[in-house]
Amino acid sequence: MERRKVKWGILGTANIARWATIPGMKKADNCELYAIAGRSPAKAQSFAEQYGIAKAYGSYDELLADPLVQAVYIPLPNDLHLPWVTKALAAGKHVLCEKPLALNASEAREMYRTARENGVILMEAYAYLHSPYVESLKRDVASGIIGEVDYIDTSFVTQGYTEDFRLHKEHGGGAMYDLGCYCTTMILSLVDDEVASVNASAEFTDLGVDMLTTAQMRFKGGARAAFTVGMNLGISSNSRFDRLYIHGSKGSIRSDVEYNQEGTLRYTIYAREGLADGTPAGGITREVFAPQNYALEIEQLGRCILEGETPHITEEFSVKNAEVIDRVLAAVGY
Repeated sequence: MERRKVKWGILGTANIARWATIPGMKKADNCELYAIAGRSPAKAQSFAEQYGIAKAYGSYDELLADPLVQAVYIPLPNDLHLPWVTKALAAGKHVLCEKPLALNASEAREMYRTARENGVILMEAYAYLHSPYVESLKRDVASGIIGEVDYIDTSFVTQGYTEDFRLHKEHGGGAMYDLGCYCTTMILSLVDDEVASVNASAEFTDLGVDMLTTAQMRFKGGARAAFTVGMNLGISSNSRFDRLYIHGSKGSIRSDVEYNQEGTLRYTIYAREGLADGTPAGGITREVFAPQNYALEIEQLGRCILEGETPHITEEFSVKNAEVIDRVLAAVGY
């Protein structure tokens, strides 16, 4: 029996669609990539021809008017998320919107309210959170092998930005929106507690966006977290720096795997005590095979649409994360 598939449309011809999400859609077994729209009809047609997409539209409204499109992926610049997510939801389309979903928590709440009013699903696109690698990290933390988590440190620093919407404040640019959201979602995935306080500092460009931001978070239960994100690592445009360190009362976990990777990935557990299942004390290396994360998120939202599964990235989680980003940006004066 052939598996049912969701007919997807893409609003925009962004690079992330080209190198990440479209390849993921091609691998997802419950996805039919049916339509794409661009501001330029020629560019949309070029994408359609390159990736075997049936329909190419010269405007986003045309795609949303197509009754065969069931779900829409939105990789537009950050300031365009609210208007186009709202239009897509109002047109009765399920929506996967690139991170960060909104420029603030108020916008996020508004979008989810529109989704409920129209009886469709909205999910924020954090492909890396669908990875078996992250799930393995979370299981190890929950198992108690490192005890109670009391400190998390993570960083994501890149470079090589030239002409890019991420350099412009009017488009929701800056390191916190582009990269910091990875760090905050990782922290919130590992610590299930209310955020008590947020402190931060940042280095700004002449255009008013943060190029380097450092923040500290404290949770009601006492756990703390710190992260650094930046768009100005150095002079080599191909370099990046990623780090994750989780400290607990009985040990720690260290990972130097870059965010959103696939393949065989590793992290190391330093445990002072063994577990009841026979896991020994000392250094333990976990190896996890992670498929292409973008395929995983497309398949997961497809199951939500076709089978009634709950979105992996929930409204509660996205709003909570947006609130943290609001507090960081307020602290640095963005």
